[in-house]
Amino acid sequence: MSKAYRTVEARPNAQTLVKPGELVDLVEVTPLTLADRRIYNQLLENAWDAIEKPVTHVIAKSDLRGSHNSNDRVGASIERLMASIVKIQIMRDGEPAIERVQLLGGNVETARRDGLLEYEIPQRLRRIIKDSTVFARLQREVMFALSSKYALTLYEMVQKRGNLRWRSSEKFSLEDMRGVLGVPKGKLTSWSNLKLRAIDPAVEEVSVLSDFVVEVEPIKTGRRVTHIELRWWRKDAGGEAEVERELQFSKVGRKERVGAKAESMRPRPSWLDAKGAALRSETYETVKLRYPGYDIYFVEGQWRAWAAGKPAARDPDKAYLAFFKTYAQNNPI
Repeated sequence: MSKAYRTVEARPNAQTLVKPGELVDLVEVTPLTLADRRIYNQLLENAWDAIEKPVTHVIAKSDLRGSHNSNDRVGASIERLMASIVKIQIMRDGEPAIERVQLLGGNVETARRDGLLEYEIPQRLRRIIKDSTVFARLQREVMFALSSKYALTLYEMVQKRGNLRWRSSEKFSLEDMRGVLGVPKGKLTSWSNLKLRAIDPAVEEVSVLSDFVVEVEPIKTGRRVTHIELRWWRKDAGGEAEVERELQFSKVGRKERVGAKAESMRPRPSWLDAKGAALRSETYETVKLRYPGYDIYFVEGQWRAWAAGKPAARDPDKAYLAFFKTYAQNNPI
């Protein structure tokens, strides 16, 4: 058996930085701002070469200021990051568990405007990062181009998942998605408000400014939206070139351009549009147990695309199970 590739072995480069997957799908107990999230990504990148070691890291405050002249915003972000507690999904003794950790340890900020920030990564967080085997590779230009924390979080989620060979969608409960996005308690409590204020604008931005097109579809239980399905697919060469052009443009007018471009994105893959008889929930549970590691909705799409134009199956559930068996045999993980 080949040894698992560790996240700390991945290397940042001039265009991209690395973020452990556990720090992508975390739940903020203390909400953070867009600036906080960007600064934290920069702190992780700066510490990367020794991030799992109990050492002090040093970064110039000017590197964290961005286009702002004042260090006040940096100091406020550092204080929120120090006070922030997050819940991280981990495995402990082979069982899923939740670990609560602080994002940032003690630090010293020199008084000079062009001074330094010395900081530490908390011990429990260092252990999580050291054991991580899944990560998101983030493009710096995209990270700084996105205009909301919801868009940045969605971008990170897609970058973590985008290169998975057998997955192009994932289901989340609405509450889990709200937690990962960092929606403050008591805010955007209805699906319509969450969709209008957070999800739709984030989907538009990520679809236009990244290498993936993204969709979020609501799933109802009875009359209420209780879950969402996140879908993504990589753009073709023309789409990637369009991203490069947009990132070179001024931010002035970008909101209007993003809205216009989102309307004209290339059509999603045919398997996502495939229609057919609904499958029973027991069928989904069966394939989850029989074929762990596969994206059951992706395989369903492959089945529906394959069945398009053929006579309708007398028993769609049995037909799907038979197709899945053959698919797994031909495409082992």
